[in-house]
Amino acid sequence: MVMLENLSYGDAGFGDELLIGTLLTLELAVVSLVVGILLGLLTAAAKLSNNRFYRLLAQGYTELVRGIPEMLVVLVVFFGASALLQTVAGWFNYDAYIEVNAFVAGVFALGLVFGAFSSEVFRGAFLAVPKGQMEAAVACGMTSWQAFYRIRLPQMWRFAIPGLGNLWMVLLKDTSLISIIALDELLRWSKVAAETTKQPFTFYIAAAIIYLLLTILSDMARVRLENRANRGVMAHD
Repeated sequence: MVMLENLSYGDAGFGDELLIGTLLTLELAVVSLVVGILLGLLTAAAKLSNNRFYRLLAQGYTELVRGIPEMLVVLVVFFGASALLQTVAGWFNYDAYIEVNAFVAGVFALGLVFGAFSSEVFRGAFLAVPKGQMEAAVACGMTSWQAFYRIRLPQMWRFAIPGLGNLWMVLLKDTSLISIIALDELLRWSKVAAETTKQPFTFYIAAAIIYLLLTILSDMARVRLENRANRGVMAHD
């Protein structure tokens, strides 16, 4: 009964705080997903570019981010951005301490990580679209950009959804790392509740169940998106 009371809503329990943390976790994950997809598309395009500088820049970004632990990326972004803003402010004789918003830092950090990994997914998806279709589009009078926008981009999503779905699962769980910079997402509220009530098992199990439910729902959504994207595609034996 004590466990149920601790999970209840209102002043008697931490149920409302866990709900708030869950909503913030979803908000953080969705915004980071948008940022990561944009970075991933740009990086994939750079990797497929004929410009050697763009290719090297994109490769350097992915190798750097994929080679560093996600938690370290979060810390570097949070404290590095503060140091950078402090330096710039110093040029204008502004000496007050500047702290980057934890949510913004978390979005940028998770977006960087997602973008680095998703760039390979997008690159493979772009290459999976038959080259002959692009050549046919150009032969019909389309510019390279029109062929990309009308032919390659719509079709590549069908190949990218499975990989992006897996990366979304990782992103959703990686939001817990943002608790280290004091953002009140699900894991941080679970930790606060556990320390306040001296019932760590109760709240960490509750958080685990919530994360599990979110991933199950996400996987169901991924399957529906895959089925929708593959409508009208002929099955091959």
